[in-house]
Amino acid sequence: MDLEIFDHTEAASPEHLKLIQDVLEFAGNYMKLPEDTEMSVTLMHNDEIHQINKEYRNTDRATDVISFAIEEDPDDQDVIILPDNVHVPRNIGDLMVSVDKAQEQADDYGHSFERELGFLVVHGFLHLNGYDHMRSPEDEKIMFSLQREILDAYGLKR
Repeated sequence: MDLEIFDHTEAASPEHLKLIQDVLEFAGNYMKLPEDTEMSVTLMHNDEIHQINKEYRNTDRATDVISFAIEEDPDDQDVIILPDNVHVPRNIGDLMVSVDKAQEQADDYGHSFERELGFLVVHGFLHLNGYDHMRSPEDEKIMFSLQREILDAYGLKR
């Protein structure tokens, strides 16, 4: 996976950046995505994610993770036909993660910050890959099951 991580908090430890890289690499391999699949993760504080949530989702509060999927609406895309010998990596989108919310939720749920951070990036990653838990109870069951499988197989259990 070709992953860019941006740390707007300027406080993420090298271990946390490596965790994000490793868990997303693992999730990409678990889902058999092409190795050159691209995405980004931006770590931020509550105030920044609050503004993004307000502007793009009309929700006036901070949230834990926001996914911006590039392939969200297949009808809203221009089709470009490339010659067979030209390969362009698939960019699935961008994640915004509030480290403040990650810490709050880790404390609330009684598990580590690392487990919550891993959970949030896998949750957002699944959204970038077309999974959605808000459409129906069946979709929620499918997404949450896959999320748990990936996190358990990686070793980030509750």
